[in-house]
Amino acid sequence: MFNVLISDKLGDDGVAVFADAEDVTVDVRLGLSEAELVEVIADYDALVIRSGTQVTAPVIRAGQRLKVIGRAGVGTDNIDVGEATRHGVIVMNTPGANTTATAEHTFALLMAAARNIVAAHNSMSAGEWDRSTFTGSELKGKILGVVGFGRIGRAVAARAQAFEMTVLAYDPFVSERVGRESRVELVDLEDLLAVADFVTLHTALSEDTEKLINAERLELMKPGAVLINAARGALVDPHAVAAALDADHLRVAAVDVYTTEPPPPDHPLVGHPKVIHTPHLGASTAEAQRSVAIEIAEQVLAALRAERIVNSINLAFAPGLDFATVNPYISLAAKIGRLQTAMADKQIEQVELELYADDAEDMMRPVAAGLLKGILDSAMPDSVNFVNAPLLARDRGLKISRSLGLGQADYRNQITCRVSWDGGGRTVSGVVFSDNHPRIVQVSDYRLEADPSGTVLLMLNDDVPGVIGAVGGMLGDHGINIAEWRLGRNTDRTQALSFINLDTHPDHDVIDLLRTLDSVNKAVVVEL
Repeated sequence: MFNVLISDKLGDDGVAVFADAEDVTVDVRLGLSEAELVEVIADYDALVIRSGTQVTAPVIRAGQRLKVIGRAGVGTDNIDVGEATRHGVIVMNTPGANTTATAEHTFALLMAAARNIVAAHNSMSAGEWDRSTFTGSELKGKILGVVGFGRIGRAVAARAQAFEMTVLAYDPFVSERVGRESRVELVDLEDLLAVADFVTLHTALSEDTEKLINAERLELMKPGAVLINAARGALVDPHAVAAALDADHLRVAAVDVYTTEPPPPDHPLVGHPKVIHTPHLGASTAEAQRSVAIEIAEQVLAALRAERIVNSINLAFAPGLDFATVNPYISLAAKIGRLQTAMADKQIEQVELELYADDAEDMMRPVAAGLLKGILDSAMPDSVNFVNAPLLARDRGLKISRSLGLGQADYRNQITCRVSWDGGGRTVSGVVFSDNHPRIVQVSDYRLEADPSGTVLLMLNDDVPGVIGAVGGMLGDHGINIAEWRLGRNTDRTQALSFINLDTHPDHDVIDLLRTLDSVNKAVVVEL
């Protein structure tokens, strides 16, 4: 049974997904303080939140069973993602569920700004009839600058094009191909700000984007431009925006999000006569609320059941990559990592990975995470998993890179890994066959086909008669049954590698005895 805690208001349809699951118990406890959350989180496998709950480092450290944090929405700045990653907790969101709602709200703000809707409404509410003061501007022929060209940015661009606007976009992580397909010109941020009549923000919040729109960049903007922010409050410097409005450099600012929500009474934009504000309504439609609740519930359940992982912030699965497809490769990579650690003569310093598969580009990062987990397993068996392995490897100074030509590509669906240490290295290749059964097919110069499962005795020995009999007899004398013995020889047939599957794990004394045989050069046992 999995225990799930929902600590922010979630749509009834999402709660029902958990309630209807036979392997889940769900508790809805709203408004928990950090101290209260720390006190109760140890009993739960998953935590489902919105923007209200602050998932801090103390909360994550207290979550001894915690496996998944599900954010019903896009932004995860209320989650300490780094701490979650370090503790192997998957953090996931629902980036697509509120795309339409947020794009439409952005466009509503844009149109309200263009036609002075709010100011005109307030004037009429005060009993006035003042047509000339509120003359607006048409959107046709105007330039819209989209800062951040992800799902929402692209949806806003499509709507602007329907109004015959010219769209420029800034996003350093988007290719020219995407721009061409969207009929949008990708430009530098400074060039966009200089010519755009309307600038709308849709980028994620990070150290690089905090206060992206500051006094310096506001000066670059076209006089009389409109700024729209329905993404994250901290993307703008509100004092600088207020100053630009006061100086008539900006005509209007339309704001849906704030650094602190609700904003304090002295917020420089709240109540400003040239600001249109809404209380974080971007995703607040009935359709979006239902969609986001169902999506996060289904995603969290699938992750808990190890069926699939989608929209993870800290586990690298490309959109559309099927968990069932990639999981055998991750598992094989972890086994290769364990083999490499068991056979390494010294501390591994460098890891190179090569992957031959139909979806190699999309699978590379999760497979790399599996490989690193396998390498680190023996050093930290209770703390490393597929989520935190890359971070823990980086902390230990272990470098991983993608390479080509590491081994002979005899098979499709092949993983090849080369590790290096001070003065040496080793290459291991494995294959996922069509029945999803993994096999080790190469260890340095040795070719074989071995089953990487259970207890495995790895042995390097002189390629001379009598070795198999001597080793088999010694294992038999100690009651250890051999399930399978696979052997590969080097090219000059002077050395052999034995990959021996055993039914039981031999004691250290047995391995020490094997090492006393004149023909045995190395013998290690690894659990796969």
